[in-house]
Order: sequence, then structure tokens, then C-alpha cells
Amino acid sequence: MKSREAIFANIRKSLRTGGEDGKRRETVAARIEKHPRGIIPARGQKADRERLEVFRQTVEDAKASIVILGNKDDVPAAVAAYLRSKNLPQSVRHGEDERLSLIPWAKERTLEVTKGASDGAQLASVSYSFAAVAESGTLVMLSGADNPTTLNFLPDHHLVVVDEKDIAGDYESVWDRIRERLGANKMPRVVNWITGPSRSGDIEQTHLLGAHGPRSLHVLVVRSS
Repeated sequence: MKSREAIFANIRKSLRTGGEDGKRRETVAARIEKHPRGIIPARGQKADRERLEVFRQTVEDAKASIVILGNKDDVPAAVAAYLRSKNLPQSVRHGEDERLSLIPWAKERTLEVTKGASDGAQLASVSYSFAAVAESGTLVMLSGADNPTTLNFLPDHHLVVVDEKDIAGDYESVWDRIRERLGANKMPRVVNWITGPSRSGDIEQTHLLGAHGPRSLHVLVVRSS
């Protein structure tokens, strides 16, 4: 017997059940179908503008930066300003998301904007977040051609646009939105929950940014789309 099989056999023995227990399977299936909610922190349960302020604080607590913009027309200037602040080339790459295509990038004449997945050569990428979570400063990214997952991890600098109306108070509310948008049993291949830039720490708690992805995360909240 292989180790994995031995472990499961011991679990079944301790539970006094076999691997084909129909009643247990029905119980598990029913629980999954109901999507039960866990304990939801009160921190994100605020009115709209208060929730935005909580989100701003939690984003900064996670060592990311954030700007609040009036509308999408302000995005090109904010992206260009960020690139200048990091002494980066005026060049970004984004996916096929229609919301990104509607941004007037041409307002920043020196800004080069390309489309497609990242091949690892880009220093900065722009994505549009499906949603965000105020309680933890988390961005929720759905995989696909509109926002390729490679743009989340390969460039050193990840800039993410999110509409204020899409900032939820908690994780459970976002899962509800995903199910509502895509339908039952039609989840995307990957749902990335991104909180702050990539980092790691050794046993002495020496932190290293960019260990497994972008060393910098910049959030652009759009109040009016």
C-alpha cells in the first residue's frame, strides 16, 4: 500500500466508515451546494465611502500603493506618473479586457501600451480587477484573455484598476458575485486573490520583495466608470 492510500485508510478506520459511504457523500455535496459562510469580520462591513477608506488602509498595510481617481479618463496620467516615480520606461502591457480598451491611453502621448499575455520581458503590466475585498486589501483576478494570469506575476510592477463599486466588504460576497456572473459550476480556470506585492521571509524574518512575482503592486481605484 502506498503512503497516500495508507493515510486515507487510517482516516476511514478512525471514522469507522468505508470509502463508498453514500450518506456521507450526500452530506458533503449538500454542504458544498449551499455555500455556507464562515465568520465574517466586521471591519469591511461599512457604507460605500467608509468601505473605500478601509480598503485604502488595508492595501497600504499590505505594502502596496494606492490612488483614488475620479473616473477612467484619469487612469493614463496616473499610470504614467507611477512609472516616472519608479524611474521606469513609459511602457505597459494589458490584456483584452474591454474596460481597459475604453481607457483613453492616447492622452499620454509618451506612454506605450501593448496588448497580450506577458512573456516575461515587460517591466510593468496593467490589469482590471473583477472585484476587491476591503477587509484585507485583496484584489480578485479571474483568469482569461481579458486579464491574462501572466500579467499578474511576471512583470516587476503590477498596476491594477478596480471600480469603487466592485469593492466588497468580505470574501464571501465576492464568491457570490463570481457565481452570479459565470453561473453554477462554471468557474474560471484560476481565481487569483492578490494581497500586496510578492514577498517572502526567512527564519530570521528578513523580508524579500518580488520573491515569487511583482516586487511592487499599485492599485488605481476608479470612483466613476
